[in-house]
Amino acid sequence: MARVLIVYHTLSGNTEKMAQAFAEGAKSVQGTEVVIKKAFEATLEDLLACDAVAFGSADYFSYIAGALKDFFDRTYYPSQGKVAGKPYAAFATGGGGGETALAVLDRLCSSFKFRKAAEGVAAVMSPSSEALAKCKEAGKKLASVAVA
Repeated sequence: MARVLIVYHTLSGNTEKMAQAFAEGAKSVQGTEVVIKKAFEATLEDLLACDAVAFGSADYFSYIAGALKDFFDRTYYPSQGKVAGKPYAAFATGGGGGETALAVLDRLCSSFKFRKAAEGVAAVMSPSSEALAKCKEAGKKLASVAVA
């Protein structure tokens, strides 16, 4: 059974909607277990135990949420040499569309040596039905890579 971890932070609930859509897509792949955690609750053990990971954040001040940055800070050094090549995907919301937060997430994931499995999904404020459909598709793609 492949485990997909989804780590996100939300204040408004917009990013949480995207996390749920990612989870729905990932669960559609046979042989996949999905674990969804808010960033402050996610642990190094969660990261090490998963076969693929998705990260979601709103764009705050042209950066990711502090809670998600905290997760990256807490897990970076202890995970070195243990997560290289792990598939990842990212999603973000924001008044400007979330593209800046996606770029930050890609840069951080590169530092961990994760392997991008699906293109990031960005939404302006509350995700549209189209953005949620893209999240489901990205979640499905991420899970398919994890199962393979």
